[in-house]
This record gives sequence, C-alpha cells and structure tokens, in this order.
Amino acid sequence: MHPLLSLTVFCLLPLALMLEEDSPLDCVPRQFVPYHRDNAHVFHEEGVFNYSTMLLREDLNLLLLGAREAVYALDLSDISKKLAAVKWEVTQQQEEDCEKKGKDPETECKNYIRILHKMEDDRIYVCGTNAFDPECDYMSYADGKLTLEKKTEDGKGKCPFDPFQRYASILIDNDLYSATSMNFLGSEPILMRSSPVFIRTEFKNSWLHEPNFVSMAQMPESDKSAEGDDDKVYLFFSETAVECDCYNKLVVSRVARVCKGDLGGQRTLQKKWTSFLKARMDCPVLESQLPYIIQDTYRWCDLEKHWKECVFYAVFTPQSGTSGLSAVCAYRVSDISKVFAEGKYKTPVTVETSFVKWVMYNGDVPVPRPGACINNEARESGINQTLDLPDRTLQFIKDRPLMDQVIQPIGEKPLLVRRGPTFTRIIVNEVQDTDGEKHHVMFMGTEKGTMLKAVNYNGEMFIIEEIQVFDPPESIKILKFSNMTGHLYAGSDYGAAQIPLATCERSSSCMDCVLARDPYCGWDASAKKCISLSSPHRELIQSVKAGDASLCPDADPVKPSNRSIWPGGNLKLDCPSPSKLLLEDNELLILNASVKDAGRYRCLSVERSKTDEYTNTVAEYQVSINPAGLDRGGLPLLPQAQTDGPSVPGLQVVVALLVITLLALLAWNFYKGHLPLPWNCGKKSSEQPQGAHHEEARNFSVAHGAAARPPPAEDKPLVAEADYNPGNNNHTGEEGASLQYIDDESEI
Repeated sequence: MHPLLSLTVFCLLPLALMLEEDSPLDCVPRQFVPYHRDNAHVFHEEGVFNYSTMLLREDLNLLLLGAREAVYALDLSDISKKLAAVKWEVTQQQEEDCEKKGKDPETECKNYIRILHKMEDDRIYVCGTNAFDPECDYMSYADGKLTLEKKTEDGKGKCPFDPFQRYASILIDNDLYSATSMNFLGSEPILMRSSPVFIRTEFKNSWLHEPNFVSMAQMPESDKSAEGDDDKVYLFFSETAVECDCYNKLVVSRVARVCKGDLGGQRTLQKKWTSFLKARMDCPVLESQLPYIIQDTYRWCDLEKHWKECVFYAVFTPQSGTSGLSAVCAYRVSDISKVFAEGKYKTPVTVETSFVKWVMYNGDVPVPRPGACINNEARESGINQTLDLPDRTLQFIKDRPLMDQVIQPIGEKPLLVRRGPTFTRIIVNEVQDTDGEKHHVMFMGTEKGTMLKAVNYNGEMFIIEEIQVFDPPESIKILKFSNMTGHLYAGSDYGAAQIPLATCERSSSCMDCVLARDPYCGWDASAKKCISLSSPHRELIQSVKAGDASLCPDADPVKPSNRSIWPGGNLKLDCPSPSKLLLEDNELLILNASVKDAGRYRCLSVERSKTDEYTNTVAEYQVSINPAGLDRGGLPLLPQAQTDGPSVPGLQVVVALLVITLLALLAWNFYKGHLPLPWNCGKKSSEQPQGAHHEEARNFSVAHGAAARPPPAEDKPLVAEADYNPGNNNHTGEEGASLQYIDDESEI
C-alpha cells in the first residue's frame, strides 16, 4: 500500500499544476525565496513598532527611519547598524488627555512619526501624531548624533491625528504640501500648503468626500514650457464618488492637481486653491463591476527626456475584498495633464428638488479657463497671479472641481493582475540589459511581508521572484530604494529590511541564470557564476526577452550521491527544483526495498521558455542494497536508526490498531441495529462468485508491482514527470521534475 501511496502523490502533482495553469490570474513567480536572515539586513528594536516613515540621506550615507516615538539614523549600506537615535515620546498628561477622548492609551495615544523631509539647510522637518494632537519639529544630524531642536509647531493639517489614517505629504522649496484631516474626528479632509501663503481646499463634498489619501508628487511642468505654465503638485487618493447615481456608497480612485504658484482668490476662494481639479482613474480588471481602489503610486521619469514622458505606476486592489486580486496600472503624465487642460467638466444638477445628479457640463467655459495655472496668455490679459482672477472663473471652479473624462492606463489595461497576497506598495527601477535595451523592473510589497520582482517584456509580464522579507509576515507599509547602494528599503510594523536589487547569486548554473530572465544578472562563463551587470565583467550570457538557454555552455556532470539501504528498509530521494515552480519537497520514497530497487536514479527538471524546452539534471543517486545489513564501512545498518520512513513493524502495529477499531465499530453498529446481521443478508450477496475478490486483489498486486518495480534493463521514470506551464506568469514557461531509474550498465 505505501509505495503505491507515494506514487499517487506524484501522479496527482501534474494534475494540480494543470489546474493551476488553467487559471489566468495565478501569476506564479519563477522563484519563491522563503525567509532567511541572509535574505536581507533587518533592523528592529525591542518594544518599538510601526517603522513606516523613511528618508534617504545619501549625502550622509544614512537611512532616517521614523517609528512609534522614535527616529533612527541607520547605516545606509547596512541598516542593521544603528548609528544614532532620538526619542520623541508623549507626556503622561498628553496620554491621559487622549484617553479621556476615548482613544486607546496603549496604541493610539502615542507619538507616531509620520513626516520626515529634508530641508534646504540640511535639517530634517519631522512631524508626529502626538497622542491625537499632532506636532512638528526640526531635527539635525551631526557628530554621529540625532537632535530634536524642541521648536515645536502646530501639526494640524500637516500630520494626521489618527496614527492609522492614510495621509500624504511632500516638501518643495521648503514649502510643505500635505493631505490629511484637519480635526480630531477626521471629518475635515484637507489638501494644504502651509507656507509661504497658507492655502487649502474647500470643506465641500464635491472637493473631497471621505477621502483616503495615498501619495503626492511634483511635476516640473514649467520646464521648457512654451505656454509659460507653472509646476504642478499631483495628489492620488480614493474617495466616495459624489457623481455616482446609486443607493450604496461607491469608492473610486482619483488624481487631483494644484498649481505651485497658486495664492488663492481675492474675494471668492480666499486662501483656497483656485487650481484644484480632480479626475477619476480607472484600472480595468477583467469584468469587475466595482472599480479597483488605488493603494500606492510611484513616479518614474527619464531625466534625459521631457516631463511629458514621465509615467505613474499605481497599485490597485478590489474594494469588495473577496476576489484576492491585485493589479498594477501605468499612466502617462501627458494623458493626465491633457484631461485637466482640455477636458470637459462635470456639473451638479438638482433633480426632483432634492436629488443632485452630476452630468457633463456643456455650457460656456469662462476665460481664463477654470483651474488652469497662470500662463503667458493670462499674463497678456493683465492676470499675473491667481489673486487677479475674475470671480466668474473662481465661482465656476468652486462649484465644478471634477472632470468628466476618466483617465485610462497605458494600453487601457493593467500591466499585471495577480491573485495572492494583496499588493500594498510599488517602486520601479530602470536597468539596461547586455543588449543596451532598458527595462522597468517593478517591486511590489504585499500585506504578507513578501516582495515581488517583475518585468514587462513587450507586453508579457514575467515575475522573476517573490521574497519573504519579514517573519512573522507583516504588511509592507513603505518602500524606498537607493541608486547609490543598489538596495531596496522596506518598512513594516515589525521592523525595516534592506534587500539588494540584484540577487544573481541565487542562480547556481548558467541555465538557471538565463531562464531567470533577470535584467540585473548575466552568466560569466569564465568565472562560472551568475553576476550582476554592475560588476566588472567581460562578456555575459543573458537572454531576458526569450530566455534562450541554448547560449549556455554544456554544464558539468552531476556527481552521483551514494545511498545504501537494507532489504525491507525505506529511503527518501530528494528532487530539488531550481525555479520553485513545482510544488516543494519533491521526492521519491522507496519503501520495503528489495534487490530490484538498486541502481542509479536521476532527477531532471524541465523548463520551457519562449525559445525551447530545457532539461537539466539537478540530482543523481547511486542506490545499493546491502543484504548483510552493513554499510560501506562495515557498520551494521540497524532498523531502529532508520529515520527516512516508517518501519515495517511500526506499520504492522498501525494496521492492527485500525483493524481492532473497525471491528469495534462494526460490533457497536450491529448492537444498535444500524447494520443488518449477516444471517439476514439476501441470497444475492451470498451467491457472489467466490473467486471475484481474489481476482481483484491479484490484479491490484500486478498493477502495483508494475508501477513500483520497473525492469532493471529499462530506463523508465519511477514517478510521473510533472510538467508545469505557468501560462500566466504571463509568459510561456514549463517546468517539471522527475526521478528516473537508470540501469547500472547504461550510460547517463
């Protein structure tokens, strides 16, 4: 029974993988790297949590890390080395006041560091929640010490009250732009610039309606602008849709933007944005009825190209929370800018005296255009600043800040859709391969503390690997990366981690290195190593688009491992998978061994790229049966020392216990009358041919013997080969692993 059971597991493996292949959303990473201390440098301090604010100071080789009631200065090259720290704790009185307002003293009534920005004088602007009474201060790093200047400022509108509320901020020319809540209850959302002139959004649902802020970014749109345009600040968030004609609340994703030089209006919109416009963003995922919700963005720009070529990468998740899908969409800045500059507006229309419906506005649009920045055309009309704008333009934008057109992603579809742990953060880095072509490598953090590394090759999404960064699994709450060190930095509630962008050393062979299709890596044939392209090298073997492993030289033969076993004993032969696309712990169990089990066994992996199918020997075993019960050194092979499988006496005991239990159950059922007594059975049962049962047992034995004991003269796999085609790593890939029996006299 037991050898057949082990074979059944292997026979079911291809079926399971085929079912997974048929699912178009199971993008399987080529490699999954479980948590290990060697994966990354990790920083964590006992009793401190929520490491979710980061500032990279490459000029000082520092990572400034904000946590609960503490800021740390860590070595940027190895963040496990703490160089300095400063505590910013709430007082006992502040904690008591917070508790009296109904907040939890152990979690909410602490000071969570939420803002860390570098100022022009090299100081750091820092803000914290401060027991639901936000404050800001200035901090400096000198002589290996972090120092708070104790020049506290009111943080309302800059930093959130609630430590678990999403927010966004950016510092531009020493001016802080922030998106958070203005009050204790969180009922007054605001997009604010605190200096040089205080300016904010209106407290109207048509401007911000129960928003969840995500991120902010600056775009230098005044650079080489023929129209004399102004720089913009973009805000990404989600909110309850005011334009939705439905009974239940519908949440949608938005992008808003304001002009850097906005000073507010003279009479209408005093100290309010005159340039605030917002539009809906769509990331269409299959046939989803509810729009997906934006969770994070990353702005990528080529410094050698115009700002219109910049791209925003964004992570989306379902608002229903049941599908388990995440998506990545990319948006051109030029497409977003065009909607605000040329698009139609939505306008509210009262229906049946009480219900307000938002429709496209088709009336006359005032001049200057509502929401536009001050440009050359406005200056020619004598309007040199927003204070000069006419009330008609200001009233229009006050009532109609929403654009009608929905912003679609590049290609009008996601770059990646995947079922699994929800994406939380994204960061993108550009790398050039050996052919000189540039690729955008996306790194996505998940709620389970893993990091995915993926590349889009001409519309084909390929997930290179998934790394377990934090153990226990903690949601990744922030991502940064440094070009200087070539490392990513991730933060979670538990701690912070530092991960290299290039992980080439995980590939031990040329075939594995090439099939990984990692643009950071190539095979150095002379050194026989998979190395980073940034390393000094001569000529590397790489094929990121096609995964052409035929470029590799012939691999060195695998040296067989000698294994001995006594007659009737058990042996486990491992079959490791280099790309982790198979189920883990592939193995062959030899139970109740006989002389026929002796011989050579080979473990093969099969992987199909876009060019061909490649077979690689990953392990080889020479198995011998020692009739005398002695190993090669003459030492006795005692049954009690065998740990690879269950012993025969042990199995007999288990079977005996099962038989006794079955007889007891039968007796109880006969006693209770649940089963008829044997003498009450019909004649039909008693007339069954006597040889039927024995014939069935004989056929089973023959089939078992055929499966478990192939003739020694034939080179047949003892187990079914398990091929895998991850049709939705959005690439054509196939991998399998099998153990083959090789006769001693045959060639390998």
